[in-house]
Amino acid sequence: MNQMTPSEGNISMENTALQQTRSEKTRAIIKRYYIYFVLALVVVVFSVVRLDEVEWFERGHFLNPNNIINLLRISVPIMTVAGAFTFLMIAEYIDLSIGSAMSLSGVVFAWMILNGFGLAPAIIATLIVGLLMGIINGFLVMKLNITPVIATLITLSLYKGIALLIVPDGFSAIKSIGEQKMPAWINNYAREDVLFGLPIAFFVAIAVIIVLVVAQRKTLLGKYSAAIGGNAVAAELSGINRVKMVWILYIIVAVSAALAGMARASFISMGDPLTGDGMELWVIIAVMLGGTRFSGGEGQVEKTVIGAIIIIVVTVGMLTVIPAYWQTFALGAVLLIAVIINHQLVGEV
Repeated sequence: MNQMTPSEGNISMENTALQQTRSEKTRAIIKRYYIYFVLALVVVVFSVVRLDEVEWFERGHFLNPNNIINLLRISVPIMTVAGAFTFLMIAEYIDLSIGSAMSLSGVVFAWMILNGFGLAPAIIATLIVGLLMGIINGFLVMKLNITPVIATLITLSLYKGIALLIVPDGFSAIKSIGEQKMPAWINNYAREDVLFGLPIAFFVAIAVIIVLVVAQRKTLLGKYSAAIGGNAVAAELSGINRVKMVWILYIIVAVSAALAGMARASFISMGDPLTGDGMELWVIIAVMLGGTRFSGGEGQVEKTVIGAIIIIVVTVGMLTVIPAYWQTFALGAVLLIAVIINHQLVGEV
């Protein structure tokens, strides 16, 4: 029997180590850039799917400038919320009430405007409501130690219930009622063009994203969130006030949901108490597409935002390809793919 000499054994071990190193580098590169490739792929697919019917960039084509502008307008709520939600997921917490928080905020915003308040007071009041919702969520989770899923399921029902109570009997939303007309300028925030055909709400969403990206990379909020999600016990032993930090994250998420609610109410010209239904699912898909660990400790705000854009691109693109009643199934398929990708790249869900 041939036996391997020591030198041959060393060469074999070196080759194995080299292959392992290359595999790890390849995995790291895929993990870093795959989300951008997925976005590009989705855009290409929807760009070529109807070329036999419409020309490039013409009306009806996916890359028509007006379609892109509308897509970006529609994406404002999920982009506004998704970045903040990423912080919370990195810290290994979750908020299932964001959809109802968004709905309640939109109802409050529309109610203020319908009842004669100006834009500034309506925005301030809505942000205060968002602040209070964040305080309540943080109190339930961090002070009463209720499991985040249970606590935010409770507030999901609570905030939706309050939103429904604000709407007058016999009406489905806060909108023009008899002689009381909703001012046309409610659209100014989310519809009026200010630059490149895009409204103020879009640039507010971009500003929120930039602030969160900088916060994650340059501030203690980002470092502490990752530390808490990575190992909460070690984080506390190192002097991090976990209760305070996570409470702050819940407040940030709720305030971002308030901004999203204002954008939606402005876009549709009314306060719909059901407008945020399903937003938590969309945001979770976006976060997972972006590669954030479901068990905390790792994630990037900018990649979650790309994941959110992918969802909107898929949703808008599907309108030209499949019937509307297939969209829930399609979004479920996207979530399944997101879970698989997250598991393969991050190693767990």
